[in-house]
Amino acid sequence: MSLDPTLARLANATLLVPFESHHAPRWILEGLADGVSGVCLFHNNLDTPEQITALNARLSQAVDTPLISLDEEGGDVTRIGQEHGSSYPGNAALGAVDDPDLTRATLRSLGGRLAELGFNLDLAPSVDVNVADDNPVIGTRSFGSDPELVARHAAASVIGLQEAGVAACAKHFPGHGATSQDSHHTLPLVEAGAEVLRRRELVPFRAAIDAGVRSVLTAHIEVPGLGVTGPATLAPHVLNDLLRNELGFDGVVVSDAMDMRGVSGRIGIPEASVLAVAAGCDLLCLGRYVYADQVAAIRAALVTAVRDGRLPGERLEEAADRNLRLRAWIRDAAAYRTTAAEAEGVGLSGARRAIRVEGDLPALDSPYVVEVEAPAGMAVGEVPWGLSAWFPGTERVSPDIAHAERIIAAAQERDLVIVVRDAHRYPEARELVERLLGAFPNAVLVEMGLPIWRPSCGAHVSTYGAAHVNGISAAELLGGAVPAAHHA
Repeated sequence: MSLDPTLARLANATLLVPFESHHAPRWILEGLADGVSGVCLFHNNLDTPEQITALNARLSQAVDTPLISLDEEGGDVTRIGQEHGSSYPGNAALGAVDDPDLTRATLRSLGGRLAELGFNLDLAPSVDVNVADDNPVIGTRSFGSDPELVARHAAASVIGLQEAGVAACAKHFPGHGATSQDSHHTLPLVEAGAEVLRRRELVPFRAAIDAGVRSVLTAHIEVPGLGVTGPATLAPHVLNDLLRNELGFDGVVVSDAMDMRGVSGRIGIPEASVLAVAAGCDLLCLGRYVYADQVAAIRAALVTAVRDGRLPGERLEEAADRNLRLRAWIRDAAAYRTTAAEAEGVGLSGARRAIRVEGDLPALDSPYVVEVEAPAGMAVGEVPWGLSAWFPGTERVSPDIAHAERIIAAAQERDLVIVVRDAHRYPEARELVERLLGAFPNAVLVEMGLPIWRPSCGAHVSTYGAAHVNGISAAELLGGAVPAAHHA
């Protein structure tokens, strides 16, 4: 059955699609020409700066100002820094410094870099208030656990990115920071009442909206305190009554990835997409592996839902209009955007300001450096981290107590440096570290995640993130071989 071309084009306008390779396939270019609002790029699309710039230029030739987006938060969640790690500290580091001017300059510089590469929509910042220590999906992606602090930096981030001509996207509404599960795999539950949510989770979103954020991204979480069941992404009360009416947001509502099990695991991506648009989503971020045939199925589901009366055609028109207005803002913003060059060293400067040391840091002479592996979350992906780039011979081990005796024997007569990442979340890692500290009580422990677990040791170094610049800042403190260019 052929689709009504007008309805199909309106359905296309709600789509932010991924694709397979470093080059734009024909189905993507044809889709953009047929009204698809834009694309979302992931690790599999990005290689060198030259390749990225050429790819985005080709996408921009298909139609006037398509949305070209990515998840580039800086810090641990980076796409353009996937080879070495990000040149910008993430939110936890910026929150630790708590200088909104630094945050604004950092995001303006990052936005300028994205604009140079051809991106115009960044699915950042994360403005979640991280109040669950065991949160597996937010953690260092949050500015902190204090709503007012997060709000200050939410506003600064939005202003900085948008000064660079890149539309910001505050996420994950109505707040993913109080969850202990990952919505990539399941539907997390937020156990908080409406008043707690208003004075905690919603405060940073209000600040981002007041700062003029152009888009807000939804969370696939269940928030019964707001009187709804099922994912917030599919709840009209959350997206319309709360976000639109109470908080006064009139920009583009973007769904979190529709291939995540928290939203589509039980009903499939096409049906979840229909429900998301009906609930108030204007732009469907489809995820990483939703390609041509599945995109066609989603488009068909939206058109069929309109024909069957399940989805008002006016809702598609409203979404299409908002997405066109976002693209018009991007065109206008390109004329006055600030370049990245003005603050080229801001990332390393921020990482240096964020680092914290407790205890007495010894002068290290040829230390024995051990990194304890930690699994990368779905949002982070496989991005290098640690100190091995500056300490040749660094050993990386799995979090297994069986490694302890060998490490203890190998490190005799040397200073021991142990590098961990979110050790508070991994009991096996803590067990290994405690055994090593039992043999080397004066060892240096470097935490490159959230410094929640603080065992007794000679010195405890907190970087508040595992970005490349966080690694440099720690290596400088510890006397690693940091090239002179990195000291600029």
